[in-house]
Amino acid sequence: MKRPQVSCRLTRRLCDMRLGMSISVFVIVFAQIFAIAASKLAIEELYHNERNDLIQLRDSLSSTVNLHSNWTGPPCHNDQSRWLGIACSDSHVVGIDLEGIQLTGSLLTTAFQNMAYLTTLSLSNNALHGYLPSLKGLDNLQVVSFSRNRFSGSIPSDFVALPNLSRLELQDNLLNGSIPPFDQRTLTAFNVSYNFIEGQVPGTSALQRFPSSSFDHNLELCGTPMAKSCAVALPGAGVPPSKPEGSAPPHSTSHLSQSRAKGLGPRGVALIAVGASMVSFMAIFSVLCYYKRYYKKAEGKGDHSGAASIEFVEKASKGSESTTEPERAGQLEFFNKERQLFSLDDLLRSSAEVLGKGKLGTTYRVTLEPGVVVVVKRPKNINGVSKKEFVQQMQLLGSLRHENLVEIISFYYSKNEKLIVYEHVPGESLFQLLHDNRGEGRVPLNWAARLNIVKGIARGLAYLHQCLPSLKVPHGNLKSSNVLILHNKHRPEYQPKLTDFGFQALLLSPNQSHKLAIGKSPEFTQGRKLTNKTDVYCFGLMLLEAITGQVPGDDEVDLPEWVSLVIRNDWSTDILDLEISAERESHGDMLRLTEIALECAALEPERRPKMSEVVKRIEEIKEPNSEGRI
Repeated sequence: MKRPQVSCRLTRRLCDMRLGMSISVFVIVFAQIFAIAASKLAIEELYHNERNDLIQLRDSLSSTVNLHSNWTGPPCHNDQSRWLGIACSDSHVVGIDLEGIQLTGSLLTTAFQNMAYLTTLSLSNNALHGYLPSLKGLDNLQVVSFSRNRFSGSIPSDFVALPNLSRLELQDNLLNGSIPPFDQRTLTAFNVSYNFIEGQVPGTSALQRFPSSSFDHNLELCGTPMAKSCAVALPGAGVPPSKPEGSAPPHSTSHLSQSRAKGLGPRGVALIAVGASMVSFMAIFSVLCYYKRYYKKAEGKGDHSGAASIEFVEKASKGSESTTEPERAGQLEFFNKERQLFSLDDLLRSSAEVLGKGKLGTTYRVTLEPGVVVVVKRPKNINGVSKKEFVQQMQLLGSLRHENLVEIISFYYSKNEKLIVYEHVPGESLFQLLHDNRGEGRVPLNWAARLNIVKGIARGLAYLHQCLPSLKVPHGNLKSSNVLILHNKHRPEYQPKLTDFGFQALLLSPNQSHKLAIGKSPEFTQGRKLTNKTDVYCFGLMLLEAITGQVPGDDEVDLPEWVSLVIRNDWSTDILDLEISAERESHGDMLRLTEIALECAALEPERRPKMSEVVKRIEEIKEPNSEGRI
C-alpha cells in the first residue's frame, strides 16, 4: 500500500521539474524575444532620427538636383541607399557626399546631430552660406569637407573633439576668428586657406605638420608654418601679469576670502557692501561720460566731413603731389568721409554673398549691420605689388567721381591680402541684360535702352582717359560683364557704371594682361605696345555686342570681321539683334552706331578714334521716344 504513494510522489516531482524547466525555457525565450524587439526598436528609433535629419536637410536647401523626388522612403535598405549622395552600412547612414550640386541655403546648427555613425561628410563646391554646423558627438567622423562655399563665422570648437578626424577641408570660404587647437594624431589633411582667419596658428603637433599652403591667403594669420611671425606683446600692453611662484589658485583665494568674511562683524560686512556698490556706480558713471564725449565728438566730425572730402578729391584730380591721407577706420583706409565708416572687423563679421569668381579674384556682396551694402573685391595674382605701389594706385582710383563709374570707398593692404571696397550698385550687368534668359517670357532690351547705355559707357570711359593719362590703359578690362546697370521700378532709366578699372597697372608681368579684356586686342596678341587705344578697341567690341546680340569671342568667329563682311554684301540689317531688328524706324541709327563700333575695333590702333571724339559722335545719334534715357 505504501509503494503507490512513493510512485505518486516521484511522479509529482518529475512533473514539477518538467513544469519548472518549461517555465525557465519560456522565460529565456521571452527574454530573448524582448531583447531582440527592444534592440530593433532602438535601431528603428535611431534610423528614424537619421532620416529626420536628412529630410530636414533636404527641405532647408535648394539645388539643381531634385532631392525632393530622390530622397523619399528609407535612406538605407540592405546596406544600400538609392538616395543621391548617401552611403549606408549596417542600416545606418555612414556617408553624405553632396559635392558640386549647386546647393544653396544655410545649415542648421543641429543639422547632423543624430548621425552617430557618420564617417564622411562632404558638401564642398556649392553655394552654402551662414555658420558651420555643430559636429558634437559624431565620434566616427573621419572626413569633413565644407570647402569652396560661402560659410562665415568662426570654426566651431567642437571640431577639435572629433577623435577620428583625418581630413578637414574648409578652404575658400568667408570664415573668420582664430584656428582652434586641433591636435588629433589621425589628422593627415588640413586646409583653411582663402578665408579671413586671424591670429596665431596654434603650435599643436598636428597643425605644425602641414605646410604654409594650408593656411595661405588669410587676414593677419601668423606663426609657424607661416612666413609671417606674430608680434610679441609688450609687458603691460593688455597682457595680464604672470603669477608669482607659489601663488594660490583661484579657488584657494575664494576660500580665503570666505574665511575672512566669516570673521567680520555685521558692521564690517555692511561697509564692504556700501564700498562695492560705490565702485560699481563710479564704473557705470565713467562709462556714461565716455559715451557722451564719444557721441559729441562723432557729431562734430559730421559737421565738417563734406568739406574735407571735397578738398581731398579736388587735390587728387588735379594731380597734386601732396594728397590728404585717407581716413582710417580699423585697418581699412577710406577716401570719402561722407561715407559711413566701418572697421575691418565689421566687414568680416557681416554676412557676405559671392557675386562672382573671375581671373582677377573673387567679388562679394557684404551687408553690414546697419543695413548698408557694399561690394568687396579680393584680388589675386597681385601679392608681389609693394604697399607703396598699391596705395598710390588706390588713391588715384579712389579720387575719381563720375556718374558712370562705380565708386571705390576704401581699401585694405597687407603683404598677403588685399581688399577693395566698392559702392553697391543694385541691378544687373550689361552682359546679363543682353544674354540671360533668351527665349519665351524674356523682356527684351530695346534700342532706346541700348543706345542710352552705350552713351553712358562712352562718357565713363572718356572720363577715365581724361583723368588717368599716366596709365597706359586706363580701364584695361572693359567688357559687358564689367558694366553694372542701375535700374529699378521707381526709376525707369538705365544708368551704366563701369567697374574693375585700373587693374592693369597692378599686374607685375605684362603677360598677365591676357586675363583682362585687353588680352583680346590685336596689339596684345602681336606683342605690341598697349595704349589707351586698346581700351577703345574693347569699347568697339562692346558696341558690336549691344547691336548684334553676339558675345565677342564666343565662337572662333571674329565679330568685327563678320560684321564688316555682312555690311559689304549689303546685308546690313542681318547683323542686328532680333530683339531690336523689328524697330525699323531706328535702323539708320543702328547702322551709324555700327560704323562707329567698327572704327573703334580697327586692327591698327592708329586708325581708332579718341574717346572724346567717340562720345561726341554717339551723342549726335537721336534717341527714340521711349524708356531708357539716362
